[in-house]
Amino acid sequence: MFNALNRFMSRLDGGDAQHGQSDQGSFGFQVLRNTNLQLAVEPWFDFVVGINGRPIDNADPSLFAQEVRNCAGGSVSLGIWSAKGQRTREMHIPVPTDTASLGLSLQYAPLALAANIWHVLDVPANSPADLAGLLPYSDYILGSPEGALHGESALGELVEDFLARPLRLYVYNNEYDVTREVTIQPSREWGGHGAVGCTLGYGALHRLPAPLNEPVDAPGETMFDGGHEKQAMAAAAQEGGDGSFLVPAQLVDRTASPAAGPPRAGKKKEKPAHANNHLMDDYFKEEEEKSRKLDNAPATKSAAVPPPPKAGEAPAAVPPPPKAGEGPPKGPAQTSAPAAEIDA
Repeated sequence: MFNALNRFMSRLDGGDAQHGQSDQGSFGFQVLRNTNLQLAVEPWFDFVVGINGRPIDNADPSLFAQEVRNCAGGSVSLGIWSAKGQRTREMHIPVPTDTASLGLSLQYAPLALAANIWHVLDVPANSPADLAGLLPYSDYILGSPEGALHGESALGELVEDFLARPLRLYVYNNEYDVTREVTIQPSREWGGHGAVGCTLGYGALHRLPAPLNEPVDAPGETMFDGGHEKQAMAAAAQEGGDGSFLVPAQLVDRTASPAAGPPRAGKKKEKPAHANNHLMDDYFKEEEEKSRKLDNAPATKSAAVPPPPKAGEAPAAVPPPPKAGEGPPKGPAQTSAPAAEIDA
């Protein structure tokens, strides 16, 4: 499943050769060297994908250089795509009049070139990777001065060629945001699996993340915009409100809230809540009081039914109905309320 996802993501990045240069944004000028110390552009990681608001869709470097020279004495706008976090930013760079140069060495290349990295995962103790100082989960192998690495199997083939010999690797660390050169000596005699002795991840799920010192733009992180919030508060104030947003009652301490206005006519006044704001306890107590009131309501006028006799006792005698013109019978069976009239 993960291999299929990696292939799909690589096609989106322009990794397929059949897409070629027709896919705008999948190619750009990779920065190989930066001699301008005032320019915050990183070699290998940064790609120039646009200039003066137009995407780079032509591999001819003379057209790019001519566009830069046309901006001599002013500034040129470059769209920079970074492999760290796969983000694009816009930079306005001044172009000197005398040299009309930015101090950059560029090479036209696909953006998928930055996906040829290997994420260092588990590093067992006393393995060649551990002895070389590779750090788990924060180190990424970018390449090697011993040869170009293209494709998932390229690193494994290079390691096989350097068994029992020192191999230099370019390694980027995400936590410290630095790139260093590491020398490792692959071996199969160290007592574990693999010649390098560490687990490596490759593909779309193991790309370079953004540095930890940069803010992360998570989806839904910004819930309200300041301008819209002011407009909503002004609209609420015009409608007669206090201009504040409504907050669910469960999130408000009623004891600390300002006094509410007088209750509307026809509505029951709300009971004061307890200091600890036990909403469910108040609800059940109110329902219990309602139930007790219903139980104590006067019953309809009907003849009282005597209770059932206890075990071993004779049933109580029921007095006969009174004759016409006579009052109710006297005796212990007489109830405090008159008998209800029944229409036969």
